[in-house]
Amino acid sequence: MVNRLEEDKILQRARQGDRDAFAELVKMYGDRIYGLALRMTGNEKDAEDVYQDTFLMALRKLDQFKGESSFFTWVYHIAINMAISKIKQRKKNFSENGLEDPDFDRLHQEPQKSWPDIELTQVDRERFRKKLSKALEKLPEIYRTVFILRDMHGLSTEETARILEITPSNTKIRLMRARNFLKNELESFLKEEGILL
Repeated sequence: MVNRLEEDKILQRARQGDRDAFAELVKMYGDRIYGLALRMTGNEKDAEDVYQDTFLMALRKLDQFKGESSFFTWVYHIAINMAISKIKQRKKNFSENGLEDPDFDRLHQEPQKSWPDIELTQVDRERFRKKLSKALEKLPEIYRTVFILRDMHGLSTEETARILEITPSNTKIRLMRARNFLKNELESFLKEEGILL
């Protein structure tokens, strides 16, 4: 990983129109941006589009980067917004069924389920990782995006709500539903593996 001083030097060259310097930034952070895009969109074609659009946007807006955060943090937020735009384009066929105005009485009947205690050394990590990836793919986009931003990338409820342009309470509801879905999916895997009875 490049330190901030080295990154600043590369950025300065990129701002002066040095395409090789910008290519260095893409090389340094491209894999992480692609990984984020793939997790958020759930498919390679959309992830490739988000990756390309993110760095094109970063190149066009490089003069607007103020350096208040690292370049990666800045480009990461561009990637999140690009991925959300891509998801919204595909969202037309998905009915949100009142998520913008949730039924809070019904929500109280849908508590977050607790995870069982398991001995992680008994779990085949590679098979578990594949099962988690498949479970994430099955998760509807509106829930997957919240889960990825909150639980995989550590954004706060408020940051996630702001990025997705929903209320913090809807963020919490979607996250709870995502966690419950994934818990059910992964519990069935653990039962198949003989780890849970």
